[in-house]
Amino acid sequence: MQERIGFVGLGIMGRGMVANLAAKGYRPTVWNRTPGKADGLEVDEAEDLAALAKGSDVIAICVSDTPDVVEVVSGLKDGLSEGQLIIDHSTISPLETRRLALELVPRKVDWLDAPVSGGSEGAVQGTLTTMVGGSEADVRRARPILECYSTTITHLGPVGSGQLAKLVNQILVVGNQLAASEALLFAEAAGLDLARTLNAVKGGAAGSWMLANRGPQMITNNWDPGFTIDLQQKDLRLVLDTADKIGTPLPGTALIFQLYRALQQSGLGHEGNHALIKALRQLAGEISRA
Repeated sequence: MQERIGFVGLGIMGRGMVANLAAKGYRPTVWNRTPGKADGLEVDEAEDLAALAKGSDVIAICVSDTPDVVEVVSGLKDGLSEGQLIIDHSTISPLETRRLALELVPRKVDWLDAPVSGGSEGAVQGTLTTMVGGSEADVRRARPILECYSTTITHLGPVGSGQLAKLVNQILVVGNQLAASEALLFAEAAGLDLARTLNAVKGGAAGSWMLANRGPQMITNNWDPGFTIDLQQKDLRLVLDTADKIGTPLPGTALIFQLYRALQQSGLGHEGNHALIKALRQLAGEISRA
C-alpha cells in the first residue's frame, strides 16, 4: 500500500518537490505558513500541522531555518503517532537535528535529515541531490519518495550526517561561486566576449555547476534566485558555527560570508547567490553595474 505523505513548506524548493510527488502518483497533503502556495498543485491542504500529521505516514519538511523546523515539529506533535517517519529536507544545525530526533524517540517516530542541493531548477526537474542521515531501514523506507525528486541519494550515516554533508556542499558552492565571479570579472575587464568565454571554459577542468548554471545569469545581469543570498548566509552561519565547534579553519568561506554580508547591507539579500559578483564589482569601482 502506498504511504500517505504530508509535506510542510511550499517555498522555492518545496513546491517543485511536491509537484514531482504528485506527478509520480502520490497525493500529498500539504501545509504552508503562507496561504495560497498550493494553488495549481494536485494536493490536499491540511487545516493545521497536527491534522497533517494525523493523516500522514511520512512527513517531509522543507523550510528555511533551524527555528522554523523546531516550530513545525512543535505543531506536528499533537498529531504524531508510533511508526511515522519525518524526513527533514531543510538545511539546519546538525546539533539541533540530533536533539529533535532524540526528542521523538519516546513517541517512536523516526527521523531522517535529508537536505537537498540542486537549486530551484533541480526541484522542478526532479534532479536534486539528497544527503541523508539516519538508519538504513528508514532510508530504505524513504527511498521511493526521495526518488520522486532526486537523482542522487547518498546515505552518509546516522542522524546529523546529512546536515554535515550539506554544509560540505555549501562550502563548495560558495567557493565555486567566488571563483566564477572572479573569473567573469577578469574576462569582462579584459574585453572578452563573456558568452563565448563561458562556453569555452565550462566544459573543461574549470567547469562547475555554479559556473554552468549561474554564469549565464551573471553575464546578463539576471539576479533571479535559484537560492537567495539570505538563505546562503543562513547556511554559511551554520558552516562557520560548526567549524568553530570542531576547530576547523575556513578562511575562504569566512571571506565569502563577509562579501555576502556587504550585499545584504546594500539591501540585496533577496537576490540570487550568484549576485556575489556584485560585491567584486563594487571593489573594482563598478558601482553603476552593481
